[in-house]
Amino acid sequence: MDLNYTAEERAFQQEVRAFMKANVAPEAAAKIAVGTHLDKADMDLWHSRLNAQGYLAGPWPKEFGGGAWSAVQKHIFEEETAYHNAPRIVPFGVGMLAPVLQAFGSKEQQDYYLPRILSGEDWWCQGYSEPGAGSDLASLKTRAVRDGDHYIVNGQKTWTTLGQYANKIFCLVRTDTSVKQQQGISFLLIDMDTPGIEVRPIILIDGVHEVNEVWFTDVRVPVENLVGEENKGWTYAKYLLTHERTGIAGVGFCNAGLDALKRVAKTEMHHGRPLIENPHFAARLARIEIDLMAMATTNLRVVAGADEGAAPGAESSMLKVKGSIIRQQINDLARRAVGPWAVPFVSEDLDSNLYHPGPDYAAKASNTYMNNRKISIYGGSNEVQRGIITKAILGL
Repeated sequence: MDLNYTAEERAFQQEVRAFMKANVAPEAAAKIAVGTHLDKADMDLWHSRLNAQGYLAGPWPKEFGGGAWSAVQKHIFEEETAYHNAPRIVPFGVGMLAPVLQAFGSKEQQDYYLPRILSGEDWWCQGYSEPGAGSDLASLKTRAVRDGDHYIVNGQKTWTTLGQYANKIFCLVRTDTSVKQQQGISFLLIDMDTPGIEVRPIILIDGVHEVNEVWFTDVRVPVENLVGEENKGWTYAKYLLTHERTGIAGVGFCNAGLDALKRVAKTEMHHGRPLIENPHFAARLARIEIDLMAMATTNLRVVAGADEGAAPGAESSMLKVKGSIIRQQINDLARRAVGPWAVPFVSEDLDSNLYHPGPDYAAKASNTYMNNRKISIYGGSNEVQRGIITKAILGL
């Protein structure tokens, strides 16, 4: 998206661009370009390079070691990340837990956990969803019962992204069953090595191990691992989710995906002419681009509001809904653009190029399309977000 940047902002853009060119590992960029999943080593390497440069904590307040980036700086960083096929920052520690600790954590928790998030010593995963509590998160059943200086945790979390790599998990747990659902929830930090925790893989439709079930059986968690006040976890959870939903919009990645789609459409032929010249295809492409430009403007407004100290409100739900729709539309159009090359020739081996005879840009078209169907569900389903928008903005 072409913005009228100030001289200072353009200098920052050039700085980030130079860093990306010098530091994005070619192996990781090649994987991202064709839609292959990264492994832990790829993500750890990028994490360490960003931290060494000071970019990992760029959006954090200065009092917590951050760069206090402006809304435009955040936008620039995300755009350059996408355009250079750089790995996306694993969000659970840096972008989700950290803001909660900075706003609601104790001084001891801030001093201990925030540096470990940046160093990569702690890899966090998110313990929110349960089999019966996904979009209706307030109905969660995982219990934490106080026993002296510990909580005893029993229950199950599901769809735990990258939990197989994590050594820590932040969890919503029920600490009071006698009150309204939202009023009896607490926010706990749990060591994944604690006895009684079991991680079970969930293999997705594209054959990838990305998410997990996490089971808790009489897991003892020190009371000092409670964030904020007992039974106030719903407040902290909502604060975290507004940051997550804003990030789900993925403006930079939508822009990069749209550019890649245009390149494919200039290469693929339809009745002897480039597909991009087909009026029906061109019309769909234009509609996506118009929607993306509008979303990018809204995203900047929301993040700018957060710069002034306010967590994003219902606007983050708007971004979550629109961002997920746009990304899925790009994936769908990319799959259609490559035609028969999108068909997985060996369905059991969707995540491999070994048996795919088509061009590189087509090898993962179906993989990406199917995997990203989840975007309209995680972070709060689009149906729930529309309800939030209806109540908070329209007053209905």
